[in-house]
Amino acid sequence: MLNEKFKEVLNHEGALSITSWSNNNANVTNTWNSYVRISDRGTLLIPAAGMTSTQADVAVNNRLKLTLGSKEVMGTIGMGAGFFVEGTATFLDEGEDFDMMKENFPFLKRVLEVTPIVVKQTI
Repeated sequence: MLNEKFKEVLNHEGALSITSWSNNNANVTNTWNSYVRISDRGTLLIPAAGMTSTQADVAVNNRLKLTLGSKEVMGTIGMGAGFFVEGTATFLDEGEDFDMMKENFPFLKRVLEVTPIVVKQTI
């Protein structure tokens, strides 16, 4: 599901947008492509220092939508590639994935784990 083009985009800096929603209210937060790791299970691991609104939404509705891209990667019509990801989320505060992420990103308090359901290249 997470193909080589997706991984190439993650290897180039760009903004990653995370949209969560609950109780008829949407919240959007951003992070950087370079902060994302892919677990052995194919989930996206994202360090969370804040993301309190996202975590509150996930407690009610665990669905998320993410967008990410990089202008440095060849896309479908020229330079610039981007992706849309829809998936389910949970927050980790312990375990092997948490420990690995904490080692790489000492500022995190939790790890947002996203299990992709839909991954589409948009450009």
